[in-house]
Amino acid sequence: MGYVHNVPVPLDSHTWSIAELAAEYDVTLRTIRFYEDRGLLTPERRGTVRVYHPRDRVRLGLILRGKRLGFSLDEIATIVDMYDAEPGEEGQLVYLLDQITTRRAELEQRRQDIDETLEELAEVERRCEADLNTLRTR
Repeated sequence: MGYVHNVPVPLDSHTWSIAELAAEYDVTLRTIRFYEDRGLLTPERRGTVRVYHPRDRVRLGLILRGKRLGFSLDEIATIVDMYDAEPGEEGQLVYLLDQITTRRAELEQRRQDIDETLEELAEVERRCEADLNTLRTR
């Protein structure tokens, strides 16, 4: 077993087609081609066929996880590309921790905003119901 981006991958030379990756991750072929166009995935070309290696498979998983966590593609690209360049894995982890802190603060603020909006809606709803009740009892 080897590791790519701290994720275990088989040491054999297993490869995947675009259709296999799309099925495994439940994404469209267009999505994978989009990530390839953005330089996030770099499959080997064998004629007109894309051949994805373990590194691409792991990167796709990281991209999709980053999207679920609310990171932009530029942020995801920075994080996954740092592994392959200086400052390497340590720099990648420090950057990721900073991004997590920022994202968490944004989500906490959004939660507070939503809670305040729900309270305001409840108050307006109470007033409307009271006004409607007053109109109906006249």
